[in-house]
Amino acid sequence: MRAREDARTVSTGLRHGRPTASAGTLRRLSPVDLSLVLLSALLHAVWSVAIKQSGDPLCFNLLQTWLAAAGLLAISPWLPWGAIPGPVWGLLLVTGPVHAVYMYWTSRAYEHGDLSLVYPIARSTPAFVPFVAVPLFGERLHPVGALGIAIVVSGIWLVHAGHGGGWRRFAEPASRFAFLTLGATVAYSLIDKAAMAGLATADWPSPLPRAIAYSLLLTVAHALALAPIVLRARGPVALRATARSELGRATAAAAISFVGYTLILRALETSLVSYVVAVRQSSVLFAVALGAFWLREQPTRARVIGAAATVAGVALIARFS
Repeated sequence: MRAREDARTVSTGLRHGRPTASAGTLRRLSPVDLSLVLLSALLHAVWSVAIKQSGDPLCFNLLQTWLAAAGLLAISPWLPWGAIPGPVWGLLLVTGPVHAVYMYWTSRAYEHGDLSLVYPIARSTPAFVPFVAVPLFGERLHPVGALGIAIVVSGIWLVHAGHGGGWRRFAEPASRFAFLTLGATVAYSLIDKAAMAGLATADWPSPLPRAIAYSLLLTVAHALALAPIVLRARGPVALRATARSELGRATAAAAISFVGYTLILRALETSLVSYVVAVRQSSVLFAVALGAFWLREQPTRARVIGAAATVAGVALIARFS
């Protein structure tokens, strides 16, 4: 009953064009949600390695989004189209292009830089999400949880500082595209949070979970938005070449991405967006490890310390969220 009342609060905010959430319900990361977010973090790091290792990250990303979007055909009979609120459709129209530019900028960043350089910048989202999520969704951050977010961000940036070259690194193309990726991540995190809040209030006459339904619709939206960007930048010949050489890898990446983001959407149904996004940044730890053992990178002391700081911050967030 309490959850239903809080859902009505969210629904009222959506109807007035300003998504809000009840602080009473959206305040904790349960052990289940924490596990889902950590698993999503690992999957995201593996997905990023697949992009980095591809011959053409931009064509590879378009290919994997098309493959994921094809999944919508398989579940469409169970998708209650009429149960999806109007405001959620509107948010899908916005988040599709935002996800598309996120994929474009991610691809360009990996074309220019190493995984361990690009990834920490692109995943610094917790530094900025709370400044928007608090006034937009009415969220409240526990002081120790806020400290945890600050530690996570500090650790991420320390990982970046360990690559050498000082602050000049931030002027390089890889860093610039990584910061653009960061901005897109902040935007789509907030938009998708509002969309999941809207779905949580809707009657749902379907066995298909809301998170899976939204994840598939989102994939279709950003696949359509990404296509003209990639075709203009690369052309159909390059796309066909990538499909011939990397179809298997792209299929696996599509599955990993879908599962990982569906887990995040599931956590966003009941947990504060600031905490969910912050805990997901533990993917930086996984990325550093994968960079060392999979891509043969050499972690510096600063990177190790930064990774440890990220772990400490995640522990604080999990304890006091």
